[in-house]
Amino acid sequence: MQSAIELQKKIAGIDRKTYGAYKILMGDYQFNNFTLFIDHVQSDPFAPPSRMRVRVPQQLAGFPGRLYQTRPARVAVEDFLTRCFGAVACGYCGKKGTGKSGLITIDRCGQEILERTAMVVNDEFVEARFSVGLPARGRTITAGAAGDILLEYIPGIVRQALFYKSVDPNKLKTRVELAEDQTALRNMLHTMGLVAFVADGSVLPRESGGSELPLQGPGVVGFKSPPEYRVKVNLPHRGEITGMGIPRGITLIVGGGYHGKSTLLRAIERGVYNHVPGDGREFVITLPDAVKIRAEDGRSVAGVDISGFINNLPFGRDTVNFSTSNASGSTSQAANIIEALEIGAPLLLLDEDTSATNFMIRDARMQRLVAKEKEPITPFIDRARDLLDNFNTSTILVVGGSGDYFEVADQVILMENYSPRDVTARAKQISASNPSGRVKEVPGRLGGIRERIPLPESFRLESRDKVKARGMDDIQLGRRNIELQFVEQLVDPGQTAALALIIKYAAQKYINGKATLNQVVQAVLQDLEKEGLDIISAYKGRHPGDYALPRKYEIAAAINRLRGLKVQQA
Repeated sequence: MQSAIELQKKIAGIDRKTYGAYKILMGDYQFNNFTLFIDHVQSDPFAPPSRMRVRVPQQLAGFPGRLYQTRPARVAVEDFLTRCFGAVACGYCGKKGTGKSGLITIDRCGQEILERTAMVVNDEFVEARFSVGLPARGRTITAGAAGDILLEYIPGIVRQALFYKSVDPNKLKTRVELAEDQTALRNMLHTMGLVAFVADGSVLPRESGGSELPLQGPGVVGFKSPPEYRVKVNLPHRGEITGMGIPRGITLIVGGGYHGKSTLLRAIERGVYNHVPGDGREFVITLPDAVKIRAEDGRSVAGVDISGFINNLPFGRDTVNFSTSNASGSTSQAANIIEALEIGAPLLLLDEDTSATNFMIRDARMQRLVAKEKEPITPFIDRARDLLDNFNTSTILVVGGSGDYFEVADQVILMENYSPRDVTARAKQISASNPSGRVKEVPGRLGGIRERIPLPESFRLESRDKVKARGMDDIQLGRRNIELQFVEQLVDPGQTAALALIIKYAAQKYINGKATLNQVVQAVLQDLEKEGLDIISAYKGRHPGDYALPRKYEIAAAINRLRGLKVQQA
């Protein structure tokens, strides 16, 4: 290992040389209280910035072990320090020449607290992984600016962000306790017979359609549970809190337009993740395996048995082993449900606005006009109870235009000016006094799920093929793209970046023509649990990239959307 003085000499020796001379800086350098690793140097000022790490021994960093001993606590500490590092680094950033010159950045965190590769905290050390735009004028190195960054700015950031004595201990303690309370509450839901919990006082609306920050101002309405659903829970740190507990079963969220139906569902959808203090949804907590379902016109589907929802297609087209490169709204929604059940989802979240109308309901008038034998779709209204009884899978459904669902609902929650009311009894009364006249269109019980085996030939890559993410909605796998814009519980570009490499990792290690998709996903998650997200990176022992951990449902969703996927039903 080299010294900081040797790094200084190297920098001085490349002044005014062409940009490629920066390669000489790669290596490890010991500073007074940390080690700097320059793992990768960019090829030119406009290329992705250089990758670096700093490691502080824990005996110097001084973070108490009690703060990171549990997994939720460790993730919370790493998230907190990532945000601290990013905030401090912003104060040092400045344009220092061409392209990305002068940039110092670490993975950007959103409202959700996710396990990331950007920060590592353990008993041995604290390590931050970040990027630096090495400075140049044109393609000529400016050694003075490079020295400022590597010899002054980075040590300054380390001092302010990676030592316990430098951060706010109360804020860090609060962050850890919040994460432990959120996780404890999520673990309580099953034993309480609940699928979701929304705390009194929660702020659900966001400031805009493109932002996940909470709405602020005098018009914000804090959530208040209806008395019929109010439950009390005792949390390890916060103690007793109250809120609306949504029981397992079939729950309708109804109400007029713009009264908060979809906003409530959106909060529940994001409740599979922990949130930062001040988000407003800190205690909107959902079963960790809840899956948002929607129609997805145009998606590819491979070998899914959708016959429980769609059968007797014209020209005898097979729906027991259904494949298409261009699914309709109804076939895509049916496939999305079956694929979620294949991985084990205990809760489905649906919004009428993003569902295929003919998949959700067929009213009495349409039943009389178009005979059942001419209609291949068995609507969701006639399968929701099957899902609960046969698969123990509950449903939360936003409905604004179909009162027929009153007949199958276990509970009906009315949103009015962003405030919920229990209207179950009234809905049942209306249903009894005004029969819909529709006939249940179920030819039989929904059968078991046919698991599928992904075949290796679907994942073969040439040596030059790229595997990478493009933002949050797109993965390039060789010459094919995986489109994820409608996988709505992906919340961070780092998750998509991880998904790209997880698919490659799974293909190399577990997709063998024998393991089912569920087995493949579980095996990958076990490896990630044991070894961490670093294992999916090609840069072993170096900066692994800016990855965030996705759930098993998003891993399966990405594989399912690979165009050209070949499967065999097990």
